[in-house]
Amino acid sequence: MSVKRLLAPAQVAGFTLAEVLVVLIVIGLASALVYARFDSDPRSELEREGQRLGAAIEHAALLAQWQNETLGVSAIGGSYRFWRRGVNNGDDWSALSGDDVLAAHALPASLAAAVRTYATQPVAADAIVPLRASGRNEPFVIDLATAEWRVLLSSDPINRVTVSPPSPR
Repeated sequence: MSVKRLLAPAQVAGFTLAEVLVVLIVIGLASALVYARFDSDPRSELEREGQRLGAAIEHAALLAQWQNETLGVSAIGGSYRFWRRGVNNGDDWSALSGDDVLAAHALPASLAAAVRTYATQPVAADAIVPLRASGRNEPFVIDLATAEWRVLLSSDPINRVTVSPPSPR
């Protein structure tokens, strides 16, 4: 054997410790994001969408007063939308546009919405709840639900919307 061969560094194929740690960190972060996305609590999503709809309804009620016109809200199946009443307070409604808060909103696939009561009376599934320019409105209830949970959005005569905590169906 020659002296030169003994002093040369060994040629070993593989990864350094730093490279292995970087790969493990990336895999850990990716799996955490996937877990967080697919294992989300349906109650938190339901409550978040309820708060969003409640705030939009209060915004629409204030806008109706400010613009001195009747607006409305409907909630059918997997979406809700806001409406503007026709000229001379006719029964014709047109979809509201030009306001990002009041744009038609599709709910996440697991959620469904329905107007349950207006002025304490049951209503048809396709009912449009009016929000009058006077600011005095009849109380109404909108049901927002998943297969297991529900929240109720309850409006009072002065346009405050209360979102109930999620409860079992």
